[in-house]
Amino acid sequence: MARQRHVHNAISFYDAQMSSGAVANLRTDLGRRAAPLAGGAAMLAAGAFVAARDPAAPGSPFPTCAFRQATGLWCPGCGLTRGFHELAHGHLGAALSYNVFTPVAAVAIVFAWVGWLRFSWRLPAFDLPARFGRTAAFVVPAVLILYAVLRNIPAAPLRSLAP
Repeated sequence: MARQRHVHNAISFYDAQMSSGAVANLRTDLGRRAAPLAGGAAMLAAGAFVAARDPAAPGSPFPTCAFRQATGLWCPGCGLTRGFHELAHGHLGAALSYNVFTPVAAVAIVFAWVGWLRFSWRLPAFDLPARFGRTAAFVVPAVLILYAVLRNIPAAPLRSLAP
């Protein structure tokens, strides 16, 4: 009788461990899958807020660029919020006049989110060439630094790069 109770307790303990493990896996799986959906919802809400309120208007709720305040120079990101606002209203030319990287940044954000979603849902990753990452690691910072320098030169053709 004692032997049967011991075996029964061992089986009950094993069943409890398995079921709690399954629940834990279910929770992690749900969290893993829900995180990009929550992040996407937050990005959509932020995008709607930027679209609804003009960052260029007086009394705008958006802060000014800290780099610009500290140095008086335009950083590569200056004008992106205003550019996103214009892009949300379908004004591509105005978005580009604030920052030429506005459409590129918008596409990169969507691309990164879709990649996160695919990874979290265990779907195949984007098939990019291996050298793409290495090349981008050097080209993107170089282009951003060059853009930051050029948009701060007060010469006639380059002055249009400043927002």
